[in-house]
Amino acid sequence: MGAFDVIALGELLIDFTENGTSAQGNPLMEANPGGAPCNVLAMLAKLSKKTAFIGKVGRDMFGRQLKKAAEDAGICMDYLLEDPSVHTTLAFVKTLPGGDRDFSFYRDPGADMMLTAEELPEEALKKAKIFHFGTLSMTHPEVRLATQRAVAAAKGAGALISFDPNLRPPLWQSLEEAKEQIAWGLGVCDILKIADNELEFMTGETNFDKGASRLQQAYPNIHVLNVTAGAEGSYAYYGEKRVFVPAFRLGGTIETTGAGDTFCACVLNFVLENGIDGLDEGKLTEMLRFANAAAYLVTTKKGAIRSMPEREEVERILAGAGA
Repeated sequence: MGAFDVIALGELLIDFTENGTSAQGNPLMEANPGGAPCNVLAMLAKLSKKTAFIGKVGRDMFGRQLKKAAEDAGICMDYLLEDPSVHTTLAFVKTLPGGDRDFSFYRDPGADMMLTAEELPEEALKKAKIFHFGTLSMTHPEVRLATQRAVAAAKGAGALISFDPNLRPPLWQSLEEAKEQIAWGLGVCDILKIADNELEFMTGETNFDKGASRLQQAYPNIHVLNVTAGAEGSYAYYGEKRVFVPAFRLGGTIETTGAGDTFCACVLNFVLENGIDGLDEGKLTEMLRFANAAAYLVTTKKGAIRSMPEREEVERILAGAGA
């Protein structure tokens, strides 16, 4: 098997999202395939990139559903493991007014956190152009070690490292521990996608420019630093350069699940096609516009892995908005 454009490690889980009520007035929940790293890979696969996932599900109906959904999305799942005794992780997502979400996790333990360092496909990791990870694979010691070792293997073979903190406070023993592990991720990545609330969590700054500047000073390894600000839009910080692109607000938003992951995937796709060096404001603007348009499109559907837009759909949005 040839080189992979992007390998991601982490959680693959079921997002149960509300989908109406039954005749008896009970909430109906739809079992959507999810998990941030696979969401990222699903969008990259839509953009014709070669992707692979490393992680663990339970030997149960949800594990089977997830594997099939990811394979259907075009992701190589050769490195997905099954845990015979721990169930697939579940998340129940309550959509709040305005499209934001409240998560309840069933993960004590969940199969995704049972991955060990010994189970890593080191040869595959050494063939990745980009390795992507978040912090759900850093909440517990064993899977944290696996994540750290995967980063070391990919980095050692010359891969770019992409990191999305994806902070989920309920999954951490303490927010101090979350802060320590996010700081570790910041210290090893070349490409960072960080949400506005995570930037404030890590820097104490509500001003994006000040927060980004603090991260750039503390972590000079970060070449491309993108801040997502939900319905407002997104920012790219690249050396001394700063670019802001407003979000596409074209109506039809149902829920925001997967929007950040879609954005992240489009940024990685841009880096794969343009490299990471010598980017000017024009290129950075092009990167953010495509990523914002794709992120908007995914908010018009439920779930994430099965809701990723085609390149042509994104380009239609961009053409409609003017060059």
